Amino acid sequence: MTTSLHHVPQNDVHTLSIEGMSCASCIGRVEKALAAVPEVASANVNLATGKATVSVTAARADLPTALLQAVAKAGYQAHIDGHTSKQEDDSQEREARRLRTALLWAAAFTLPVFILDMGSHFIPPFHHWLMASLGQQQLFFLLFVLASAVQFGPGLRFYQHGLPALLRGAPDMNSLVMLGTSAAWGYSVVATFLPQVLPPGTVHVYFEASAVIITLILVGRYLEAIAKGRTSDAIRRLLHLQAKSARRVRDGEIQDVAIEEIRTGDHLEVRPGEKIPLDGVVTEGASWVDESMITGEPIPLQKETGAEVVGGTINTNGRLRIRVTHVGADTVLARITKMVEDAQNARLPIQALVNKVTTVFVPVVILVATLTLWVWWQFGPEPALTMALVNAVAVLIIACPCAMGLATPTSIMVGTGRAAELGILFRQGEALQSLRDASVVALDKTGTLTEGRPVLTDLIPTEAYERHQILSWVAGAEQHSEHPIASAILKAARDQGLDIPTTETFSIEAGWGLEATVDGRRVHVGADRYMTKLKIDVQPLAEIAQELGDQGKSPLYAAIDGQLVAILAIADPLKAGSRAAVAALHAEGKRVVMLTGDNRHTAEAIAKQIGIDDVVAELKPGDKKSAIQQLQIKQRVAFVGDGINDAPALAQADVGIAIGTGTDIAIEAAEIVLMSGDLRNVPTALALSRATMNNIKQNLFWAFGYNTLLIPVAAGVLYPALGLLLSPMFAAAAMAASSVCVLGNALRLKRFAPPIARELAQSMRP
Repeated sequence: MTTSLHHVPQNDVHTLSIEGMSCASCIGRVEKALAAVPEVASANVNLATGKATVSVTAARADLPTALLQAVAKAGYQAHIDGHTSKQEDDSQEREARRLRTALLWAAAFTLPVFILDMGSHFIPPFHHWLMASLGQQQLFFLLFVLASAVQFGPGLRFYQHGLPALLRGAPDMNSLVMLGTSAAWGYSVVATFLPQVLPPGTVHVYFEASAVIITLILVGRYLEAIAKGRTSDAIRRLLHLQAKSARRVRDGEIQDVAIEEIRTGDHLEVRPGEKIPLDGVVTEGASWVDESMITGEPIPLQKETGAEVVGGTINTNGRLRIRVTHVGADTVLARITKMVEDAQNARLPIQALVNKVTTVFVPVVILVATLTLWVWWQFGPEPALTMALVNAVAVLIIACPCAMGLATPTSIMVGTGRAAELGILFRQGEALQSLRDASVVALDKTGTLTEGRPVLTDLIPTEAYERHQILSWVAGAEQHSEHPIASAILKAARDQGLDIPTTETFSIEAGWGLEATVDGRRVHVGADRYMTKLKIDVQPLAEIAQELGDQGKSPLYAAIDGQLVAILAIADPLKAGSRAAVAALHAEGKRVVMLTGDNRHTAEAIAKQIGIDDVVAELKPGDKKSAIQQLQIKQRVAFVGDGINDAPALAQADVGIAIGTGTDIAIEAAEIVLMSGDLRNVPTALALSRATMNNIKQNLFWAFGYNTLLIPVAAGVLYPALGLLLSPMFAAAAMAASSVCVLGNALRLKRFAPPIARELAQSMRP
């Protein structure tokens, strides 16, 4: 694996950590506040991660301060995100501990309230004992003390966040909880201390409702905090791959030093079984290195002098000395982590609908609750005021839009995290949706379907010159070319011990061939179309070219001083997983097209071997983009490539998929990177994309369906026909359960298995 991720440029963005967001409506308010700051091009807020990604058009010294002030003005706390992984973990653990403490205190006071009130209702002997021991009024006083401890102890957080939001005219979920519990608690206080002001028959207390609601909501938030921590497990595992220390070799001595002290150019010793601390080049020794944690490939790779190694991988059986080439944020591991974080903070197009709904959702809920209160008070059966209050509180509590806000980002987090574990990096989270929608997968040939290391298989001369002499001249002409074919010819000449003559002049015509002056002779090497352009007749060797093409080899012609002297055949072996990948793409219902600069006959022969549907051949470097545009006329296209010449096509495609062992330019132009270069990861990425989008749809169906169904029930629409009402306590339990269900459903993606692996496992069953 090459370290092609080192120099991918970063966008001019600021990342903020936001505190105090509790539901989907918070997202719109924070984004609106950030977008109002000059120089802000866009703002994307993720409820699941609690982070805002802000793209800016121009940098200025006070811009970070302006962003923080905008968030504060919207009613939330923020800081510029610069946390290390340990700090991030500590922050999540502290929040979970705070919620756990608040929950335990709330439960400790709520349990006696619940037992005293509900036990009195359902167990007559217990009711009689309470009346005889305490009396009705003393019982009310005791319930008041216990419920108030919950209301203004653990429940104070809802006032701290909900009241300012309500006063700003931008109520959120905390406002709903505050209004609902305050109504129940306040009505009960009046019934306890001023019963004479209430209509006859309406003197009831609902202390147990306010206390139980707060406790159940804290249960939901605590479970959310735990589940959110699990959604970011992939990032945490990536960050924890890095070694904490290294053995630095300096002046012949080996010292154990912290990883932060290592600098580019330092020499490190890595013993068998140890992690390779940082990216580098092997300077001494040989070993096999397990790179599965980076690439997803289970087979260790051999590393010898000159080989590149990646920090975080495992040196299995030999001692290595390496020279460090990248440290800190420039390492492959740091780049991968940044890509995954960026993808997890992304917003899919499907999220736009959610944001539009949730922006107005809470005010509408308050309006519905107010209308419920009025209708029941005016037209409901006695005690009308009590029933009006209970139903209005139920509407406020059950309508929390938490599940809506968590539906999309949690699935994205888990899906992209699982992809990273499989060696698939979604550089842009939006690719999760666009990849699923692609109906055509276009594949580059060289380096994508094939190994990208062609070999010279045939050299058939005419009668003009000897074979070894032609190979020597052609190798001399090719020695200044960086094309893989040139490498194959040079390797063949060196393997045969031939002298490679000096090249006097050299020029290349991209996509056609090359011309060079070697030993005073003018040498042309290229495809048949290049010879035709030079007016050199290739007909004497056309039949041989046909035979070579039928074998999947690429024929080239060599001419000396304008005379055709030989035909050469270059073969690029297919990658081990190419056939299985194409078969899996067909199983996904995708049409597979190969784009190549090879001649049509050779390309079609290779396509036939592996079952590709269509071939677009003999493309010059600039033609792949046009070929993608033609395919896009009627369908969405994903393109897989690895070379510099693939970058325009990767950018043009609806989804660009770069081979991670390819060039930096190709990777930068793509939305998805396959770290291992295994083409079987393309159908894996497609299957994961479909699974993630299905998961998001399930979450959204649950979130919207839950509110659509239960808000009318809470308002009492079933009472006239069935006599059914929804208890505020049940509403609180259902609200907490909705968020936990969404998070639990998203976490199912952690068990996603690649389709090819599933098929293999099924085939091995007895």
